[in-house]
Amino acid sequence: MGITLDVTHIGTATAVLEVNGINFLTDPFFSPAGTFWDRGRVVLKVTENPALRLDQLPVIDAVLLSHEDHPDNLDELGRQLLDGRHVFTTVDGGNNLRPRPAVYGMKPWEEITCIIAGKKFTITATPTQHVPGNECTGFILTNDEFGFGRDGLPNAIYFTGDTVYIDELNAIADRYHVRAAVMNLGNAHVPSSDEPGSTPMQITMGGKDGAKLFRALKADVLVPMHYESWGHFTEFGVELRQAFEEEGISDKICWLKAGEKVHVL
Repeated sequence: MGITLDVTHIGTATAVLEVNGINFLTDPFFSPAGTFWDRGRVVLKVTENPALRLDQLPVIDAVLLSHEDHPDNLDELGRQLLDGRHVFTTVDGGNNLRPRPAVYGMKPWEEITCIIAGKKFTITATPTQHVPGNECTGFILTNDEFGFGRDGLPNAIYFTGDTVYIDELNAIADRYHVRAAVMNLGNAHVPSSDEPGSTPMQITMGGKDGAKLFRALKADVLVPMHYESWGHFTEFGVELRQAFEEEGISDKICWLKAGEKVHVL
């Protein structure tokens, strides 16, 4: 059968990944524009409404939650979607979200195989480097229907979660043929300490970093998201398009449209 992937972007890191007819939701966030959280070092305030409300979602079969401790990746509305569904997340996140029946806390490179809406998927947690001292994870999705690609490697879909570029991610290309890499970008920065005037610290990739990782992955398609709606982001659509053009990968980009299903694979 191969892979089919349609992506409906809802906002920031929240999207429905429809993979061979099964709906995975990434980082559920549904708060309206103007909602804010005072995190001490930084005040997080969203400036755009989600493209879909909870009651407008398709049936969600599983949740890929990169981390549960940052409200821009999981808010109170999004938490409603964790009940009674498969939820894949970090070890700490898994502990914090229990006793829900199907929450899996995963270490980097850990694999879990389970039946989701009647199909067997293997979910592999991938390393990240986000906010120091806090856990975060990305995810590789594989399925026997996906087939094999470059060098006989299993075809896969990769969701980066929130991370900067780290060399450890290069190993993905040794294990999988990434057909589509869904990347959280935005070149987000937050203060590095509570001291006034502290040097900002990068916590997600920008366009140049995303292009570097895309090449290291030897992936087929780059799907950018997580580059709008927040003041701690420093690269938005215009800057990303320019970076991808300068890096010579513009023809490999699949841009998403808010609230619309976009066919990727």
